[in-house]
Amino acid sequence: MKEIDTKKRGLWDKNSPFREWTESIVIAFILAMLIRTFFLQAFKIPSGSMRDTLIEGDRLMVNKLRYGAKVPFSDKRLPGFNQPQRGDIIVFKYPKNPKRDFIKRLIGFGGETVEIIEGDIYINGNLIMDPRIKNIFYYNDTPYGEEGEPTVIPEGFVFVLGDNSGSSHDSRKWGFVPEENIIGRAELIYWPFSRIRILE
Repeated sequence: MKEIDTKKRGLWDKNSPFREWTESIVIAFILAMLIRTFFLQAFKIPSGSMRDTLIEGDRLMVNKLRYGAKVPFSDKRLPGFNQPQRGDIIVFKYPKNPKRDFIKRLIGFGGETVEIIEGDIYINGNLIMDPRIKNIFYYNDTPYGEEGEPTVIPEGFVFVLGDNSGSSHDSRKWGFVPEENIIGRAELIYWPFSRIRILE
């Protein structure tokens, strides 16, 4: 004759399904937060400032590991594999409102002089031939992009422009991005399916 188990199982007993389910959710959440904080983060394009490279509704994967992710609640950054390069598409905290994230193309670095002449970008007086930059017509704008008025980028900052510069709110209008505001490099479009591609 079998002995009847009269003990009631609590929700947090070792083999309780509720406990196992809860632990799985907590572990998944922690892993997701670690990945989002230090490795990859998804972003959605809200405007047409990067057309036709990126269009409204594109969903991107941004690599934080490439430049080194920022340590939460500090000004420190983990070592990265690369430094930001001219022509990279970067995501950064908007200098005028750090709660907002912007995405633009990196054009110039601290200590350099940038000038837009007839749609072309000149750095320290030299025409930039990188096809990611050269094949885009950049419009002049004030106060940081007026033709005949070279702009010196302060040390510790970068100069960014939208590929659709006729409709882009970028460094020509509001100035420079502190290097510590850079979140990461946009690596690929993962949605919609028809637009999946590696970004350059």
